[in-house]
Amino acid sequence: MNSIRRTLLVWLLAGLATIALAASGVTYLAARREVGQLLDLQLKQLAYSTRIDDLLRGRQPGFDARRMPHDEGVTELVTQIWDRDGVLVYWSQPGMGLPVPATEGYSTIHHNGRDWRVYTLVQGSHALQVAQAQDERAAIATQTALRTLVPFLALIPFFGVLVWVGVGRGLEPLDAMSKAVSKRRPDALGPLSEGALPDELQPLAASLNGLLARLSDAIAAQRRFTADAAHELRTPLAALKLQLDLARRTNDPEQRAAALDDLEAGVARASHVVEQLMTLARAEPEAMAQRRTQCDLVAIAKDAIVARAALAADKGIDLGLARETPASVSGDPASLGILLSNLIDNALRYTPRGGRIDVSVDGDERGATLVVADTGPGIPAEARERVFDRFYRGEDNGGPGSGLGLSIVKRIADAHGATTDLGDPADGSGLVVTVRFPPFLRKG
Repeated sequence: MNSIRRTLLVWLLAGLATIALAASGVTYLAARREVGQLLDLQLKQLAYSTRIDDLLRGRQPGFDARRMPHDEGVTELVTQIWDRDGVLVYWSQPGMGLPVPATEGYSTIHHNGRDWRVYTLVQGSHALQVAQAQDERAAIATQTALRTLVPFLALIPFFGVLVWVGVGRGLEPLDAMSKAVSKRRPDALGPLSEGALPDELQPLAASLNGLLARLSDAIAAQRRFTADAAHELRTPLAALKLQLDLARRTNDPEQRAAALDDLEAGVARASHVVEQLMTLARAEPEAMAQRRTQCDLVAIAKDAIVARAALAADKGIDLGLARETPASVSGDPASLGILLSNLIDNALRYTPRGGRIDVSVDGDERGATLVVADTGPGIPAEARERVFDRFYRGEDNGGPGSGLGLSIVKRIADAHGATTDLGDPADGSGLVVTVRFPPFLRKG
């Protein structure tokens, strides 16, 4: 199970251990160098404090040339005296036999499998050697380093407890936020308070509030959609029931035929409303974003025109592609087909016989434009903002329709980042619907 507190504890303690090891190495090297310098100085001081003549006569008081005081106690020394003929005349450890000194001062030699640090002092006709084993000097350096580092290493468990408690205190706001979210009712979609949160939790709270706002909008839209659908379907269903009752009660074949025709028309209208409602439910930005691809507006326009050519010919309406400039947009081709189909269907519904519907596609570096212009009665300027509302139909509009066509157009256009404008044609009455898409950016 993942734990932020455990992860932080492990990483912080690992960092402390790494620092401790690095400090140990640096301290060891520094201690060895400093202790070596100190022991070199003691060798030199011992050599200068020794009078060779008195040592040879055994009269130097209070001196043991085989042992030297140090912080750790005493260290073993080797002391030898040579005359000018290279004859060993004094030795502190019989059989040691350090080689004859070649130069005065400090030197390091290898003898009997051990390294020795030697200081040589010439006094008159004799040379005094004072030597110490290098392994003893290294042991002193190691002990000095350990005395420095042991307290630090002993404090690591204390640091661990401190980190554990500190991380727990730091995570308290996160725990409080989690508890606040878990105690909320399903319908409580108000924003979380961000005032007292630390800086690290501000982005999380902002993201949660954004999610809650989108969820609230989605639920509200779903409720509106359900209410609107129920309201819109109530009337045609009631009419269907009345027409069905009329067809059952009448014995006149003509009245029965007329009632059945009305019943068929009512079923067609109810089916159209249901189809439009389903289209509107699918026209959500999140759903269309998953199906985005490069779309050719000219090809989509041609398909929509061909699919409605027979209906336009039956009504005596001239439907065609007036202008086709290559244009591509990023979006869902099926949704864009629905957008254009609704615009053409709306134009076919209100354009009188002998009228004209022109579809135009333009594209340049500023984006793509889709235009549908008809010669119908148009829409009054004061009603053009409301025609995009669900189920809205003008007061003088007695024709068939569900009032969802332009609402679906607006929803699909918004999901593609496009704008939708209603205008008047320059050469007469009618309506011009213009959908402007942003520039298409190719990846790579």
